Amino acid sequence: MAIYHIVLFRLKPAVNQELLDEFTKRATAMTSQVPGLLKVNIGPPVAATAHRSKGFDMALVAILEKPEDLTGYATHPAHLHAQDLREQICDDTLVYDLEFPS
Repeated sequence: MAIYHIVLFRLKPAVNQELLDEFTKRATAMTSQVPGLLKVNIGPPVAATAHRSKGFDMALVAILEKPEDLTGYATHPAHLHAQDLREQICDDTLVYDLEFPS
């Protein structure tokens, strides 16, 4: 069963586009490096529903092949590299993992 790893980000007020671009680059680069990671999408909320985002400015959805891949993903150097920058640019994050039938 596929796993959808969903992360919401509340950005710090002073974060600039250059930092966001670097974070997006690190996050999307994980797909070619992390075993079991099939796809990563990252971006802001849809404008029509952004008012319901409760202050979260951006989200990431990572699709992994199976639940066991979460452990390798969390500890993989490529993920830790992205996480280092996330800690610099975010005030808060919310993570939710959801299992989907194949």
